[in-house]
Amino acid sequence: MTGLALTRRSALAGIALAITALAVPVHAQAPLQAVASFTILGDLVAEIGGDRVAVTTLVNAGGDAHVFEPGTRDARTVGGADIVFANGLGFDPWMDRLATSTEYAGPFVVVSAGVMPLRFEDEDEGADHAGHEHEHDDDPHAWQSVANVRLYVATIADALVAADPAGEASYRANLAAYLAELDALEADIVAAVASLPEANRTVITSHDAFGYFGAAYGLTFLAPVGVSTEAEATPAAVARLIDQIRATGVRAVFIESMTNPRLIEQIARETGATFGGELYADALSPPDGPAPTYLAMMRYNIETIAAALR
Repeated sequence: MTGLALTRRSALAGIALAITALAVPVHAQAPLQAVASFTILGDLVAEIGGDRVAVTTLVNAGGDAHVFEPGTRDARTVGGADIVFANGLGFDPWMDRLATSTEYAGPFVVVSAGVMPLRFEDEDEGADHAGHEHEHDDDPHAWQSVANVRLYVATIADALVAADPAGEASYRANLAAYLAELDALEADIVAAVASLPEANRTVITSHDAFGYFGAAYGLTFLAPVGVSTEAEATPAAVARLIDQIRATGVRAVFIESMTNPRLIEQIARETGATFGGELYADALSPPDGPAPTYLAMMRYNIETIAAALR
């Protein structure tokens, strides 16, 4: 073999090695270990974190964060995290206590910081709130407004950049892409509500989890139970709601994926309202369900509502 052939072969080998090197991901370190309190928040962290972040959610798909009680395994998970995310607004106060009890010393990010909370007042002072640990001056379900989720994901991106500065370009790109998806989602929600007659924009659900959705998009949500599933509906509250449904001619009632349907079924029987379907409020569905991500959940909810009210 001539010296020229050897030189060419060496050059080609060098180019191949260079191409191979470029194909290897720049991010070779272990993913950032992130812990989120519940599935909706976990999905948002995963969207912004991408492959640089491994997300563990404490309250799993279909679980109820209102009544969640962390165990030893959850304590170990939080104790070993690089960054922890909570909703705040009284939704997951156990998360703060869990971090304190495990002596977790990393970033603790409350994603609802910057959200203008809706104020909630319990009309029925006789409601049973036994064992109720939440502070419900503020409605905690802020993710039901897409505008609030824009704030959520911006806060998540800033926190991830602070924890992993080398990943800033990735986090910022993921944020920009997700914000565009949120814009498209909100446009679809607005169009769906606009397609409903003005008289058919009242929704009956199991508990008061859709206040932000209603305020943002022009629907009225009524429920026999307050903002937490821990509360018990009193006979007076149920009777008042039944009277209101009869007086206003509400067309459909909806159950929520994580609540007992019996009360809503009773209300439907006594008012003649039809059963509109199941909505997802505080938790995503399993991967094979209709609401495995935040975007899918919001689309599924508005499509279910619009189909029943239309």
